[in-house]
Amino acid sequence: MKCLILAAGYATRLYPLTENFPKPLLKVGEKTILDWLIDDIDGAQLVDEYVVISNHKFAHHFQEWADAKDHGTSAPRITVVDDGTSSNETRLGAVCDVQFAIDKLGLDDDMLVIAGDNVLDFSLQTFVRYAAEKQTSCIMRYYEPSEAKLHKCGVVEIDGNDAILSMEEKPAEPKSHWCCPPFYYYSRENAKWVRKAIDEGCGTDAPGSFIAWLATQTKVHAMEMPGRRYDIGNLESYEQVKREYKGITNV
Repeated sequence: MKCLILAAGYATRLYPLTENFPKPLLKVGEKTILDWLIDDIDGAQLVDEYVVISNHKFAHHFQEWADAKDHGTSAPRITVVDDGTSSNETRLGAVCDVQFAIDKLGLDDDMLVIAGDNVLDFSLQTFVRYAAEKQTSCIMRYYEPSEAKLHKCGVVEIDGNDAILSMEEKPAEPKSHWCCPPFYYYSRENAKWVRKAIDEGCGTDAPGSFIAWLATQTKVHAMEMPGRRYDIGNLESYEQVKREYKGITNV
């Protein structure tokens, strides 16, 4: 399995911290955000390559981090892919970045696709095991009581077996209170459909747009998150995460 890490954003709301430095490499406690994610996933021993998808402005930072990271001689390799963009205005969008990496590296495998700027207090290995059990592409979901927040995220409807009935990014009229964080599992077969989704007009900016399209084509399941996600969106939330985050406490 490949793990694609979406890290091509510019994090303008975190300026000046991220004006010349990528958000996924900011420290939370003793580790970078990216290290928290990768060190956890490594425990499942199912990923044979991590692919960090960066913009051109920050690619060298990620390459320096990858070169310096020591997690054993038999550990999965880390590949940094530069999508060639240099500004927030010219970014490709998350779905196009996924396809860019697939094309660039000739990827043909199951894929764990994750945002590189969130930390979790539970292990993503739980999600990988869930996907293996369902034998479908999968997402995660959590209950969001705030109507205002639902307008800013992906919202999913599910049946009694966790199968997605509908999914919509940033809905004007949310159909449920189930919100979808940017963590996805694509089966090998479904990963081949990203290009088709783009060609058929799938949204490309929000990473969940591909899953919203995919759920209209085949069965996709949504696992309820067993813990909390810390979204680092601005300076205030970053300071809060640094104060509150204690690592993975729900296994």
